[in-house]
Amino acid sequence: MDTLFNPPSLRPDHHHHPLHSTPSSASSTTNHIPHHCLPHQLLPRSAAECCTTASSSTRYMDSDDFSAAAAAASSTTPPSPTRGGSFALPHLPDLAVDLHTAPPGTWATELLLECAAAVSGGATARANEFMWLLNELSSPYGDTHQRLTAYFLRALLALSSSSAESSLRALAAAVDRNRSFESTRRTALRFQEVSPWCTFGHVASNGAILEALDGEPFLHILDLSNTFCTQWPTFLEALATRSGDAPRLRLTAVFGGAALHQVAKEIGARLKKFARLMGIPFDFHAVHHDGDPAELDFDSLGGGGAAASGGAGLAVNCVNTLHGVPSGERRDAMAAALRRLRPKIVTVVEEVADLGPEGGGDFVRSFGESLRFFAAYFNSLEESFPKTSNERLALERAAERAIMDLVAGDPARSTERRETAARWSQRMRAAGFSPLPLSDDVVDDLSALLKRYREGWSMAPPPPPPPAGTFLLWKEQPVVWASAWKPTPPPH
Repeated sequence: MDTLFNPPSLRPDHHHHPLHSTPSSASSTTNHIPHHCLPHQLLPRSAAECCTTASSSTRYMDSDDFSAAAAAASSTTPPSPTRGGSFALPHLPDLAVDLHTAPPGTWATELLLECAAAVSGGATARANEFMWLLNELSSPYGDTHQRLTAYFLRALLALSSSSAESSLRALAAAVDRNRSFESTRRTALRFQEVSPWCTFGHVASNGAILEALDGEPFLHILDLSNTFCTQWPTFLEALATRSGDAPRLRLTAVFGGAALHQVAKEIGARLKKFARLMGIPFDFHAVHHDGDPAELDFDSLGGGGAAASGGAGLAVNCVNTLHGVPSGERRDAMAAALRRLRPKIVTVVEEVADLGPEGGGDFVRSFGESLRFFAAYFNSLEESFPKTSNERLALERAAERAIMDLVAGDPARSTERRETAARWSQRMRAAGFSPLPLSDDVVDDLSALLKRYREGWSMAPPPPPPPAGTFLLWKEQPVVWASAWKPTPPPH
């Protein structure tokens, strides 16, 4: 049966994509619109002259077509300093890296950090020189470092030209324009098929919720995640395989604004059909809320939980949700609002980066941490997808908006500032929650999950003192944190 939510079927041959293959012919004609070159007022004269002859090197993903034909339309690939070829470089003072001999990736990190420092410090001429060079070396269709450089450069340009808000609106409009149920389904399933980035949190959350609500005749799950309910079919399947009568399940799922109405409707219909097939009494309720999750009416959303339904078990599922709340105090308030629902369990899954809601006042440090995190993310995508995969490019477009928000947006209003596991743990404890350790069975399930993917993925407990939960690691770098929490009993 075709559902949005088929559990990923992973086979060894998924790990051997021709990552850098180029199609011999394009199957369709693209309407790709080249983005403008770097604004001439931001460039030295030589840079402006160069941009008039090399505009193809500044193509960004503004079109609706993510196909290989769109990549092929970018006929000029900017030269990479790691490929051994020689090319003329402008004179840049005090470079910390030799572009001709730098290891892969080093040049991108060093030049972007130098440029960020120049922009932050008001060194306009030096910033312009770095932007010229980065523009020549970057490409949204190149390797990981070229792609990453293209998106961070665009964000630095928006910051220096005070155009962050218009850039964010344009990126959001592009996503909404291309969003459909089929594209959402295809991207979500393909991502989960080739990478545990999402499925790790799903397996951890599902296992913890199943154990916490074991024996309850009526379950209510308040789903605040941003993964379009893709974790719930395996949950329904697990309920169906338990001994005894199947419990009744109510799923309240929070979606974004008007652009997601049709997507939510289709998801609900397919989930209901799947639940009938599994023999699970099931109710689905979609709530549309565009904006700060902390502004949700949690009292009404949790109305089916223990506080109002005579012993029914309420679980709150927060997958990549909490960092969407802009400021530190509002994040604390949201955790407190969840505590007032008196749930049996709250699952928290967050991407790991030390960005903080206000950025800590150090732009270059925050920029470097953003660069570190997204370098790991883009690298995992590169090693999981073919180079011209539509799904990979869609995921990178979503990441581009996050990069724009982090680099050029107002830190106090940012909805992309990830935090560390230790900081989230502090918030949850302060709100009245205690960590609920993942059981050995859940840990075993996570370990088995990772064996189904390519090499490079692993898991590890938090370092002491443990903040709770467990980490998903990509090449030894923590990227996702999964945890479970229960209300702390009031003191007697």
